[in-house]
Amino acid sequence: MKSRNGDKYHRIIHAATKVFAKKGFFHAKVSDIAKEAQVADGTIYLYFDNKDDILISLFEEQMRAVLENMINEVSREKDAVKKIERFALTHLRLIELNKNMAEIIQVELRQSSKFMKEYKNEKFLQYLNLISDVIREGQEQGVFRKSVIPEIAKRAFFGALDEMSRFWVLSSHKKYDIETAAKQISEYFLYGLIRDPAHPTAE
Repeated sequence: MKSRNGDKYHRIIHAATKVFAKKGFFHAKVSDIAKEAQVADGTIYLYFDNKDDILISLFEEQMRAVLENMINEVSREKDAVKKIERFALTHLRLIELNKNMAEIIQVELRQSSKFMKEYKNEKFLQYLNLISDVIREGQEQGVFRKSVIPEIAKRAFFGALDEMSRFWVLSSHKKYDIETAAKQISEYFLYGLIRDPAHPTAE
């Protein structure tokens, strides 16, 4: 079992974030990360098996922090509608707060075949479950329709936020700010696209 703590471990994680964001996961080398972290190449292997392992560990560290932050943010609201809106805004603001990490998660992480095929992150599943928990809460409050299946809705909602995050990372020209994007996505899921389900042509 390799060590997952200590100053050098965190230095390597921090260095990998910079290197992956700058060079891309495919082109980055373990030696590049060692140089950025100011450690010997061999030191990397005291903590990680390979480059994929570094990427996965980096993701785990980030998800732990993101999950804790989201739980705190959502708990500030009592109304399920407000919780959905806060979730969307908090999620998209992560892009502005940590652009290097956003690029790694949205682009570089998906180039790792080990991550995409084999990895199951419990923190990420907990993150998704925050959404389904809010949906169930809204159903209990009588705000959301009982016919909504929380397990489907959580992935649809996250999928919309994830695609907007990916677009934000890759786009050089952004027409809308984060707040506008978060509000629009929240409204699509909370109120739909038609003006009134009973009267589609009504204002």
